[in-house]
Amino acid sequence: MSNTSSIAVFQLSGFSVIVNYRFTFFSLTLLCYCLILVVNVSVILTIILDENLHEPMYIFLCNLCVNALYGTAGFYPKFAFDLLSDIHVVSYVGCFVQVYIIYSFAKVDYSILVSMAYDRYVAICRPLEYHSVMSVRRTALLVSLSWLVPLCCETMVLALTPALRLCSSQIQKLYCENWSIVKLACSSTTANYIVGLISVSFYSGHVLFIVCSYLWLVKSALKSKESRRKFIQTCVPHLFCLFNVSAALLFDVMYSRYGSDSLPENVKNFMSIEFLIFPPIFNPVIYGLILTKIRGRMTYLCMVSSQRIKLRLKV
Repeated sequence: MSNTSSIAVFQLSGFSVIVNYRFTFFSLTLLCYCLILVVNVSVILTIILDENLHEPMYIFLCNLCVNALYGTAGFYPKFAFDLLSDIHVVSYVGCFVQVYIIYSFAKVDYSILVSMAYDRYVAICRPLEYHSVMSVRRTALLVSLSWLVPLCCETMVLALTPALRLCSSQIQKLYCENWSIVKLACSSTTANYIVGLISVSFYSGHVLFIVCSYLWLVKSALKSKESRRKFIQTCVPHLFCLFNVSAALLFDVMYSRYGSDSLPENVKNFMSIEFLIFPPIFNPVIYGLILTKIRGRMTYLCMVSSQRIKLRLKV
């Protein structure tokens, strides 16, 4: 039996079915990553530069976009490099770093969405108390917890894995994933399974909290025209984002733990990277299109930039 100390690299077997289309996938990957960078950085800069957007909801949105940049940085550069390489391996330490970044990104996403749900609950159900409840201090606390709790949670989940004795070094994915490493173990994985189940249950509780808060929001929104307007304008994009990340992560978690080997490899690959493609693109686009303040500010900045370019060209 080999133990973890004898494994220097992990092999990523998910690339075996896409080697013949590597340049096509590389082009699509580059395009997708550039799009993620552009849309998220645009929203971040818009919120930072406009003082009128220095409100709790937009601060949470800004953090959602920062988190998208953080999570995708742990996947896309390595994935693009592997597409052009003939050898698809990742170092032992590098593998755990990638696991930590990708899955802490997913957990931070949920935590920020919970904070946004709470913010919308206060704005619609308790409008007269909004500024006292969502103070600068409370907003800073929620933002801090949205990052610290998921990072600590992922540390706890990942801390048990290096102690396992591994029988193989072949990960059947396009990137490193904790449960895929755990499945390579020769030793007991009961503790890993229990801690992983607790983590999944904890973040399933996040979804339950958001659903419950939205039941209250719908109830309140029906009382007045102003509440309905607020709900449609600010809560609908939040629901889209929640569904977006939940559906993508559900595919990944369910397949990692209970997936069938009879599924085509291309389907497995798509299911495993879906949450790294759609949420980072759709979240800022949905908010940028629906939230009038952000849309208006971005349109204004684009007009100013185009006018400046025209003036420089004339000179």
